[in-house]
Amino acid sequence: MVSVRARPDAEVWLCEVDVDDDGSKTHHVVTVTQEDLERWGTGVDREAVEDLVKRSFDFLLEREPATSILRTFDLSVIRHYFPEYDQRFGR
Repeated sequence: MVSVRARPDAEVWLCEVDVDDDGSKTHHVVTVTQEDLERWGTGVDREAVEDLVKRSFDFLLEREPATSILRTFDLSVIRHYFPEYDQRFGR
């Protein structure tokens, strides 16, 4: 289960993400920029940011355990590890 709480911080969104993956609990902080929302998002409000980050974590969890996901990262770093991210979420 993935829980996301987003809040605006200057020109970015800071997202607190908690993951409970088969009893293994992890906490992550993800930064989402306006450019990220334009590239992969469905909107620019809090709900759209939280939805994008949740879908992104679902994507990551299909590929690796929660304990392998970076604890703090910018959303755009995902495509450097998984180039198919752009195809899955790009417009």
